[in-house]
Amino acid sequence: MVAFAGEQPVGLVNCIEGFSTFACRPLVNIHDVAVLASHRGQRVAEQMLALAEPIARERGACKLTREVLAGNASAFRLCERVGCPGYQPDPAMGPAQVFQKGPD
Repeated sequence: MVAFAGEQPVGLVNCIEGFSTFACRPLVNIHDVAVLASHRGQRVAEQMLALAEPIARERGACKLTREVLAGNASAFRLCERVGCPGYQPDPAMGPAQVFQKGPD
């Protein structure tokens, strides 16, 4: 999804469709969110994410997911504003973590 101000692209939300084995339904991962510095603070990302929700619903997705680095305060605020809390499947076990290993 690309946001425009007139003819100029000013924002991007890149989503990847996946599959939830827990729900046996599609899910949509919000992989990248970017807004030009000149347009930050104008709720561009918030508006794009609001448009992603009905698209995910139309595709039968059970949820939208988003990974955010702990030090990315603006992304945390964005997630809070759009009603996307941190993922904690079992409060007794604590929040979920993301791990990765490169192929090389």
